[in-house]
Amino acid sequence: MKALVVEDDARIADGLKRTLAEAGHAADVAPCVSDAWLMLRTESYDVVLLDLGLPDGDGHDVLRRLRNLPCTGQGAGTAPDVPVIIMTARDAPDDRIGGLDSGADDYLTKPFHSGELLARLRALQRRSAGRATPNLRAGSVELDPAARTVCLHGQSLTLRAREFDILSALMNASPRVLSKAQIESQLYPSGEEVESNAIEVHISHLRRKLGDKTIQTMRGVGYFIPRSNDT
Repeated sequence: MKALVVEDDARIADGLKRTLAEAGHAADVAPCVSDAWLMLRTESYDVVLLDLGLPDGDGHDVLRRLRNLPCTGQGAGTAPDVPVIIMTARDAPDDRIGGLDSGADDYLTKPFHSGELLARLRALQRRSAGRATPNLRAGSVELDPAARTVCLHGQSLTLRAREFDILSALMNASPRVLSKAQIESQLYPSGEEVESNAIEVHISHLRRKLGDKTIQTMRGVGYFIPRSNDT
């Protein structure tokens, strides 16, 4: 999952970026309305974490403009229906109601525990994938996003952090194909250098641990995990 953190407090933004990275998510930071809008129009994000009190405007302005974009499905930029979580110190009931009614998917009041934010992100992922259960399954592979654990045939399996993140991305997307660029975008912030063969190396390690049939390749397109997997 790639997040845009719209937050003008550098300390809070850095903390959120670290929290997301430790959970396997890439994150970019926009400290103001103008930067947020530019990044939303040029980059594709899976979720927006939106502060309201920004130096050049209100976060509601970003949310309204985003929701009013045409759903063309073409070109670069973030989709208008991207999930948005408001993060703010405004805790009055009317503020919560107004935020949700203006198009936000969730509302967190500061200060909040990082674990609660991650749990809400996992809930958003489940809803977007049409799942009710928290764990991901593909054949004999079961992944627990909260505990960051994987079992194969009921036995615990040791994966490196990046291996876990790639497997999680593919299982969340299953049976859709993810290109190498799409996988990288979910794991690394914009502008971060990635070794050209990093994804291929991690996929190779995963196949040795999970079996060759779990992660399949569509030549010239990318990688995918079939919905009905017989590994």
